Amino acid sequence: MGRIVVHLHGAAKNPSHRASISDYSTRLRAGGVRLIEHSDRTTAQGYLEEVYGAANSRSVVLLQESGEMHDSESFASVVGRWRLESDETHLVVGPADGFGDAGVGRKAISLGPMTMQHELAAVVLLEQLYRATTILDGRPYHRA
Repeated sequence: MGRIVVHLHGAAKNPSHRASISDYSTRLRAGGVRLIEHSDRTTAQGYLEEVYGAANSRSVVLLQESGEMHDSESFASVVGRWRLESDETHLVVGPADGFGDAGVGRKAISLGPMTMQHELAAVVLLEQLYRATTILDGRPYHRA
């Protein structure tokens, strides 16, 4: 079963975001999702080099406004495919200023066309991963 690794550029400074990130990462741990917080002192390029150095480059997906968009049910299907793969899938939430040129031409998904704070993007991603796992497991969390 493929595991999902969520990469964050630094620990959340906002206490409510930090609490939500902790809550969802705890809920997701049993489902094979883990969280890695990288130093927020690295550049976007350095951050991506760290992630790509530890991962199979085919399995790295950046969160970017220009990425592929999904509704919750289609995202659950994507998560289901990731769970069946032999490689880990690495989801990368960008630094505060985004990935810039370092993110151009990379595989990406989008949480929507609006720009949001990277800490909030981490919360939204983790909530959607949790929602996807409940959809796939047939649990009642998701209501369309």
